[in-house]
Amino acid sequence: MRNTVYPSTELAAMQEARNYYRAIVCWFRPHLGKRIVEIGAGLGTFSSYLLSHASDADLVLVEPSDNLFPLLQQQFAGVPRVRLVHGSAADLQDSEAADSVILVNVLEHIEEDTLTLQKIHRLLAPDGKILLFVPALPGLYGALDEEFGHVRRYTKSSLTEKLEASGFRPVCVRYWNLPGVASWFVAGKLLKRRTLTAHWVRLYDRLVVPWTCLLERVWPPPAGQSLIAVARKQVPSS
Repeated sequence: MRNTVYPSTELAAMQEARNYYRAIVCWFRPHLGKRIVEIGAGLGTFSSYLLSHASDADLVLVEPSDNLFPLLQQQFAGVPRVRLVHGSAADLQDSEAADSVILVNVLEHIEEDTLTLQKIHRLLAPDGKILLFVPALPGLYGALDEEFGHVRRYTKSSLTEKLEASGFRPVCVRYWNLPGVASWFVAGKLLKRRTLTAHWVRLYDRLVVPWTCLLERVWPPPAGQSLIAVARKQVPSS
C-alpha cells in the first residue's frame, strides 16, 4: 500500500532537530537489537541516527510515499546493512522476524492504527519490541496537526490500550517534552499556524531540548508534547 504524495515541509524543517532525534535514539537504543525495521522512514533523517547508534545491526527502511522514497534511495542506496522497501508495514512479509520495529511520528497518520499495530506484532521475532514516538494530548490538536496529516494525538492510556489490544506488553509509556506543550498550543491552537520553519525548529532544538532531556530523564513529566513507548511482543502460550 502506497501514498502517492506526502507533504515534505514538516520533514524538511525537522532535519534541523538534531538534539531531538538524538534523544529519541537514546531512549530506544537499549531495545534495538540486531534486525531493525523503521516504518515511515521519510527523508531518512532519523534513519541516519539509527545507523550511527546501531553499527552492527541490519536496517530495513520502509516508506510508502512516491515523492519521498526516491530521496530515501539517494541517501541510502548501496549502503551496507540497509534494505529499502517502497511500501507500508502491510507490504512486509511476516517472516521478517525483526528484533524491533520503529515508528517515529508515523502512527498518528494512519487511520487504522490498531490494524497496523497488529501487523507489526506479526513482523516481530518472539520477544521483539515495538518502539513508538507519537504526538500526545488530543487537546493540543490544531492547525499544525491538520496540515501535517495527523489523524489523532494520543494519551498515555489510549496508547497503552491500543498496544495491549494488539498483543503487546508495554515496557515503558511516558510523556516527553513538557515545554513543547505550550509552544505547540500557541502555534497550532492560538495562532493557527500551519507550518514549522527550520529557524524555529533549530532554535527550539538548541535552547530547549538539551535541558529538557536532562530534566525529564530523572523526572517523568505528567504531560508532554509527545509520548515515548516501548512494548514487547507477547506470544500466546501453547
